[in-house]
Amino acid sequence: MEEAIVTQKLTKQYKDVWAVENLNLTVFSGEIFGFLGPNGAGKTTTIRALTGLTKPTSGSLWVSGFDVEKEPEKVKRVLGVVQQHVTFDLDLNLRENMELHARLHHIPIDERKQRINELLEFVGLSKQSERMVEDLSGGMKKAAMIARALLHRPKVIFLDEPTVGLDVQLRRRMWDLIRSLRRNGTTIFLTTHYIEEAEALCQRVGIVNQGHLIALGSPSELRQSVGLVTVEILDGDASTRYEHFPDRQAAINYVQGLPLDVKTLIRDSSLEDVFVKLTGKKVGD
Repeated sequence: MEEAIVTQKLTKQYKDVWAVENLNLTVFSGEIFGFLGPNGAGKTTTIRALTGLTKPTSGSLWVSGFDVEKEPEKVKRVLGVVQQHVTFDLDLNLRENMELHARLHHIPIDERKQRINELLEFVGLSKQSERMVEDLSGGMKKAAMIARALLHRPKVIFLDEPTVGLDVQLRRRMWDLIRSLRRNGTTIFLTTHYIEEAEALCQRVGIVNQGHLIALGSPSELRQSVGLVTVEILDGDASTRYEHFPDRQAAINYVQGLPLDVKTLIRDSSLEDVFVKLTGKKVGD
């Protein structure tokens, strides 16, 4: 498979803090790759390095075959970035913001209008194109940011917490939009604190903690590494303990060996169980 993103021994040090250390990672073309980790684990530093916003202390990075440090202009032409926070010019309406971004990417005038119309239609914002950005709902702003990032037809797009703050219905609509990007051949590098989002969208997931990649694989492979079945045990002090097993029969055997007054629940394990077991933290900590 073709490689869309590659890091080799990526290291970034801030004074006495190693934000990322010897990170080796490969993301393949056309996949949705989830990058998970607790706050301060190194996710943002990795993205900043890959997008050319910060210079690594050491190591090498490539995006779509281009060296991030040696070929920054070529890298900028093949990647798009959707940040967590809204970054539109609030003095312009949505279409004017799109027009400005298209000009910054030197999109020819005869192509510009058609491309803007196509993308506004793609994200369902054609009827809102003349509205001021600050008057759009949270979901509309997120969709508009994706449309803007796609103007120059990037091969790789970085989505940083794309559904944070959205209600459940809007989040699922955003999931459909992200899946549409993949069907169109775009490689997606996704960070999220919603574990169910990574489980629903991503072909592979990398979990990073304290600057190191500690797990990598498909959601099902990662679940299998911890145990496909989880037993929740409610202790007397109202805290919950979790045990993981390779199959349901092993879980049942364990429960049958517990005192009769112990409350338990047997369920399929989740990617969140993997995350907590490997990092020792809850999502968002």
